[in-house]
Amino acid sequence: MDKNVVWHQPTVTRDRRAKNNGHKSVILWFTGLSGAGKSTIAHALEESLHKVGANTYVLDGDNVRHGLCGDLGFSDTDRNENIRRVGEVSKLFIDAGVIALSAFISPFRADRQRSRDLVDEGDFIEIHVKCPLEVCETRDPKGLYKKARAGLIKGYTGISSPYEEPEKPEIVIDTSEKNIDQCVEIIIEYLTRKQIIVPATLDRSASC
Repeated sequence: MDKNVVWHQPTVTRDRRAKNNGHKSVILWFTGLSGAGKSTIAHALEESLHKVGANTYVLDGDNVRHGLCGDLGFSDTDRNENIRRVGEVSKLFIDAGVIALSAFISPFRADRQRSRDLVDEGDFIEIHVKCPLEVCETRDPKGLYKKARAGLIKGYTGISSPYEEPEKPEIVIDTSEKNIDQCVEIIIEYLTRKQIIVPATLDRSASC
């Protein structure tokens, strides 16, 4: 980094934002195979958190490739850079007091660890959205598995490129066994138990 680039320390801190918001800010990192349900669960969870007044934002794998990562392909190098950028953006979001829900296949453990290392202990909550490959293939919402099996897509995660499962995720949800509401409930329970959110103090419906 250029020695002339100096970090400016803000007066409005993350702690002050948390006090103002009524909840802590964290990165909820959803990882799993395509079709496992990462984005579906992230958006359902955001809806639940929004209803009780939490400040949230979903960073979705497809959406960021329309802008922030629009210049990247799907080589291992580009995937590494994709996750690096998302990790940095997620870090900015939690500094802003927002619960960042980052939903990405993020197939490589080293990339996920790099994002975890950007923030303090407890700020990165890895959620393994677990689902057998054969179930993901039957869902295949974008028809990509079919194309990958036909050899039309190279380096597709789970088919011709590996997916490295998390070794010690904070949360594991198996979407072949649990529905969306049950998955959201598991995450809400974890956030409440860790005192990241306190629903009773967040609910602003009475004043709306």
